[in-house]
This record gives sequence, structure tokens and C-alpha cells, in this order.
Amino acid sequence: MSGMNDYEKQHIARLRSALSGCAVLLKANGDFPIKTPCEVALYGSGARHTLKGGTGSGEVNSRYFVTVEQGLKDAGFTITTDGWLSAYDEILASAHKDFVAEVKRRAKAKHAPAIFEGMGAVMPEPEYELPLSGNGSLGIYVLSRISGEGNDRQAVGGDILLSETEKRDIISAAEKYEKFLLVLNVGGPVDLSAVSDKVENILLLSQLGVETGAALSDMILGKTYPSGKLATTWSAWDDHADVGSFGNDDDTAYGEGIYVGYRYFSTANVTSMFPFGYGLSYTTFNVMPMGARIEGDAVTVKAAVKNTGSNAGREVVQLYMSKPATVLDHPRIELVAFTKTKELGAGEETTVELSLSLSENGSYDAKREAYILENGSYILRLGTSSVDNEIAAELSLPEEVILRRVKNVFGESGFSDKTFPAPASESVPALATKLSIDPAAFKTIDTVYDDVSEIDDGVKGLSDEELATLCVGMYGDKSGMVASIAGEAGFSVAGSAGESTNRITGLDIPTLSMADGPAGLRLARRYFRRTDGTVKSMDPPIIETMLEYVPAIARIFMKKPPRVPKGAEVFEQYTTAIPIGTAIAQSFDVDFAKTCGDIVGDEMERFNVRLWLAPALNIHRDIRCGRNFEYYSEDPLVSGLMAAGITDGVQAHKGCGTTIKHYAANNQETNRYANNSKVSERALREIYLRGFEICVKHSQPKAVMTSYNLINGTHTSEHRGLVWDILRNEFGYKGMVMTDWVFEGLTPKNTKYGEPDAAKVMASGNDIFMPGSVRERDQILAGLKDGTVTRGQLEKNASRIVAMARELNSAARQ
Repeated sequence: MSGMNDYEKQHIARLRSALSGCAVLLKANGDFPIKTPCEVALYGSGARHTLKGGTGSGEVNSRYFVTVEQGLKDAGFTITTDGWLSAYDEILASAHKDFVAEVKRRAKAKHAPAIFEGMGAVMPEPEYELPLSGNGSLGIYVLSRISGEGNDRQAVGGDILLSETEKRDIISAAEKYEKFLLVLNVGGPVDLSAVSDKVENILLLSQLGVETGAALSDMILGKTYPSGKLATTWSAWDDHADVGSFGNDDDTAYGEGIYVGYRYFSTANVTSMFPFGYGLSYTTFNVMPMGARIEGDAVTVKAAVKNTGSNAGREVVQLYMSKPATVLDHPRIELVAFTKTKELGAGEETTVELSLSLSENGSYDAKREAYILENGSYILRLGTSSVDNEIAAELSLPEEVILRRVKNVFGESGFSDKTFPAPASESVPALATKLSIDPAAFKTIDTVYDDVSEIDDGVKGLSDEELATLCVGMYGDKSGMVASIAGEAGFSVAGSAGESTNRITGLDIPTLSMADGPAGLRLARRYFRRTDGTVKSMDPPIIETMLEYVPAIARIFMKKPPRVPKGAEVFEQYTTAIPIGTAIAQSFDVDFAKTCGDIVGDEMERFNVRLWLAPALNIHRDIRCGRNFEYYSEDPLVSGLMAAGITDGVQAHKGCGTTIKHYAANNQETNRYANNSKVSERALREIYLRGFEICVKHSQPKAVMTSYNLINGTHTSEHRGLVWDILRNEFGYKGMVMTDWVFEGLTPKNTKYGEPDAAKVMASGNDIFMPGSVRERDQILAGLKDGTVTRGQLEKNASRIVAMARELNSAARQ
């Protein structure tokens, strides 16, 4: 850590002590932890090439990173397989060279830039012949998988499936070594069915940021212990639901409706390898229901948790609900609450309480345009996973309750959602608590849809051109695409993703600097300030993982650092890579999410970043989505609470705000700029919007980013029902709304759906078009002339931008 600033050391220390809470122990036979370092035979793609996170927005410019190999050496282990690891390096380098050449060939055939074809592209693990040389009492195989923005994963060997080499070597190493650990350095599920019954110890390490390798050595030696749970179901590939579509270029049908993830597995009675909410520990726990109570619409279940093993640990207690199918069909179970215990020593016991609001757990009846509680029996199940739980309470509702009347806004999906018959009724144990729900405890809310927005007096005096300029991001002489991909879209913070404009004279409007995420701030490492006050990055002007797809001559130019003017001071901006979103969710610890947000917020303050373009909380609809590692879970409650925790941590810092994204139904990277998500009103409201609603109501993030995709034929950024009716009127959102980064020319020319129009975006109530260019300004001006957008709407949008810019910048100066 020599040369590091104090804040870097403090942030890394805070993370390292807590990272094991994100790791999930999938299988264990008692061999771990071990007492002292020893000789270790280390194999696998992630041993030396450990991944701290995914590519694209997930990349973070930290000062250093600890691989598994380095972490084990630092902890005192002796690696006996240097020869194997070096031979693998040569195989990997050759395979990667061939892969890059193949990506370039594909791009040429499509008449597309290789840089876009290669963005987020996954190179499957190569097949090879290497003898398992090495010795020692301990063998470790580290399996890694990379994914990222721009491409989806594939159900092929070396990606979602294991390669033949991986199967062979994992099984052979498990047989060869007295103690063997399979470590998964991955961002999403891998089909382990070929090896799981041959391996007795499997640890989902995940991708934990800067200290990933050190965190593993800590857990192996028992300095820390894994206490995470799966936020997404892991299963054999063939066991996943074959309903709906994924990866289509134009229209993607969400035919599974509300039966996503464990909701499908539990309802269809399909056994998964490792279910949602599952995770072992170095110890064992007993969870015992201790009764329940109801006050109005608030239900609380009490449980006793005892550590029945010989090591310290923490347990995640989960509460699931089964709803009566009087009017609608329902998943067999739905997560309604969870909590993580404090550390419990051997034999120690504690009590926990899990609470939920019935008003917030209604079901959506699209025919009546209302959220309802059906009459009948509500079963509450207490346990430690979506499979391991028992009935703790039965709540009886004598008559139907209409909770909220809203309105359908998404039109028709063009198909009927998958449904399941009501499950057979279960007998409620005699010891379970039986309670009655009083219908009088609920008051039906009739949502009022209005457009009451304050208009800033100064905004009223702006010309049409000034208004249009204010409602697009700050742009320079370069095109928005080139500047933003180069990481130079920001003028005041080096390496930032963009900022709001400062082109309006005569009106005090400070800029809003915006940095990408979501695994920490992505900024330039080093920069200098020009004489005009703008900044110049000294990093390569493109994300490093994309440099190899740039033509050779351009690559040489990009790698050459800019000339520093005489007398100019060079500044540093090293930031901390926190765990990927899925790993944070696996902690099931909202306080840890707040800690991660606090670290990011501290660095935002230091580097004058006003808005962090994170957290991302789209649902893990399909394990093939290339950006799932950025997102939290297949469950909207987990997603919403984790995003709220991150937001609370960030926004505790003066002048700092989060930007929750991508709103909404952004669940694949294939043709991500113009893919149409065809989703029913009910599935949208119960699954894909629910996490956003939870985060907004809990934490009021300063900004929301709409997504690239369309929903039932309308771009989300142009969708007034999504942006105004639901987000503002139903959820009560008060902040600013922006588009995702839309560049001219990125949408394929032969796509069925075109790019969003800036005038329509403004008419929806989406406040600012990012990253901004002359094109969008002119589209807005044309829209004012032809009536696509009114001046009054533009004034409202601009006023929200001005208010947020003043609020955050004023707070930062205090």
C-alpha cells in the first residue's frame, strides 16, 4: 500500500473486513477453514487472472488489485504450481489473440466498428492439455467468468457451461488432493452439474473489488468466514424456464410474466442445484419461529436464531409469503422480508424480528387497474432459503381489499403470460401463529395524476434555444459519441461520463458532474488542468479493455499520454473498486450496502462529482444477461433495499447523489439500443418496477436514468406513463430524470425500432438528454415548432435540472 492516500487505505480496510459477507459457501465437508498456511497447488483461469469486476461501466481505476495468487502468497502460502500457471498464461494469450481477431472479422462482416462488436464480448475458456503438476495437501481451482456491457453470455462450454478442460481438471484435482476447494470468481451463475457431485467444497467468491484475492485467503485461514446467500438461483442450464424469449434483435417477449427466478422454480416444482437464498457457513444454525403479531397492516414475525456449531458466524433469516389464489394466479412463495444476524459465537443465541407492510405487498389486477389483497389465507414461511423454510404464521383476510387504484399505462404485450394452477392447500401446523387481518385497517388510495411542477423564474426568461440547450448535456466540439466513449465527456472532472451544461449566460446554473459506476467511481487516474479551467485526462482516452479493438495506428496514438503544459500541476484520482452489485446483494446486509455507498460518497466529495451513475438494479430475468453482475438479484425486494442502502450511504455526503438505473425492463444487451421488451402490465409492476419503487420510497435518489430499450413499442425515455404517471405520481419521486447515454449512429440501421427523439423525450417529462449534442438541441427546437413538446413542459424539465444543480452544488460548498 506504499504511495496510497489515507482515504484509500481506510476504504480498503473497511471493505476487506466485510467482504466475506458477500461470499457464498455452496458446499462444505468441514475441511475449511485451515489453521495455518501451507503448500498449495493452485489452478484455473482465475488463479493469476482474477477478476475484480466486469467490463464496461463496471470498470474502476483503482490503484492496485489483489489476485488470488498474490493474496495466498501474502498470507504465507507456498504456491507449487508456478509452472502450470505460466503455461496457462501462454495458452490464454494465444486464445485471446485469436478471439480478438474473430471479433474483428465479425465486425467487418457486419460493416460495424470492432470496438462495438467487442464491447463486453465473452471469450469462452479455451480447451488445452496441461498435466496437473504440483503438490501439497491443499488444492485450489479458481474458475473465472467475465461479462460486461454490450454483449450477453452464452450457454456454451467455457461460459455458462463448463469447458471439457474445466470438468476434467476440477474432478482430477478433487481426487488428487487431500483437501480441495473449487472457487468461483464469477459475476453470475455457471452450470456446475458436471462436477458438483464430485467436489465437496465449493465457494462462490464472486468479484469483490480491489481485495478479492486477499478476501479469499482470509476465509481459507478462518480470519473471516463466508456468510452470504444466493441472490439468484443457480441451477443446471436445462432446468431454467423455457418460456418467453431472450436475445432477439427486435422484440423480446417476457412470456414468463411474474414467474422469474425462484418464483418459477418453486411454483413449477423444479429442483435447482442451489436455490435462491441458499448459503452454508463454517458453522450451523437453528432458526425457530417465536410468534407473530399484526398491528394495522404491519406484520412482524419473531424468530430465535442459535449457532449450533463450533465456529462463529452470521445467519440470514428470510420470510416468504404464499398468497391465496382467489382472483389471480401467484407464485408459490415470494420474499417479503429478510434480516442478517449479528455475529454469533459457538452456542450463542439471539432473537430477530422481520416486518412487512401488507399494503406494500399487494398483487396487481390489470383488469381493474388496482393493487389488491385477495380474501383468504396468507401463509408466512420462515427459513434460510427459498427451499429451506417452514410455516410460521397464517393470516386470514375475510374479504378482498383494494389497496391502490392506478391506471394501466403500458398497452398490450401481444400475448398472455404464463400461469400456473393454484397449489394444493397445506395444513398449517398447530404451533404456527394464526392471526386475522382487519379489512378496516386499510384505506383505498385513489392515485391522482397531475403535473404540478414549480417553474424557476429565471428559466421563464430563457429563449427557446437556451431552454433546449439546458435540457441536453454539456457538449463540446467533438461528437458526443467520440467524447463520451473516450471518457472525456466531462469538462470539470477528468474521466467523468458527462455533465449538465454551463452554456446559459445570465443565470446562475452550476454544472452537475456525473461519473459512471456501479462498482465504484470510474474516473481518470491522473489529469492536469488547462488554462481555461477545463481538465485533461492523462489516461488512454478509452476503456482499457476496448483498446485492443481499435486500429493499431489509433491505438498507438491513444496510449501516448498528452503533453503536460509547462507549469501545469498533475493530479491523481484513484478510486476504490467495491464489490459488484450481485456480490453486495449476496451479503443480504443493507448496512454493508450503506458502507459501500459511504465509500463512494466520500470519493465523490473528494473529486467534486455530484451524481454517480449508479446503482443499477435491473432484475436478473435471465442468467445470460451480460450486465447481470452490475445488478443485484432476481428478486425486486432485495434489489430495491440494496439500492436504497447504497443511496443512503452516498447521499449522506454533502452534494452527492445517486442515479438509479436502468428504468426499466432492461434485461439483455443484445441490440440494447433498440430492443423492444414486450411485458405485461402486471409483470412490470410486480417484478421490474418494484425495486425502483422500493428505492424511491425509502431513499429518494437524486436522479433516475431511463433505459435504452423500448417497452411494448415505446422507448422508455419517451414513455410518459413510465416517467410521469408511475415514477412521479405513483412512486412520489421528486428528483431529476435523465436518459441513458444516447449517441447518434449506435443504433443499428437495419433495426425495427429507431432511436429516441429528444423532443418526445422532453414531452415525457424526462428532464435531460445525455450526454448531449447539437443534434438533440435541434430536435427539441423542432419539436417546439411542430408541437411535439410544449414550452411549458420544457420549462418544467429545465427547472428540475436547475434546482438539482443548485441543491447539490450548494450542499457541496457547505
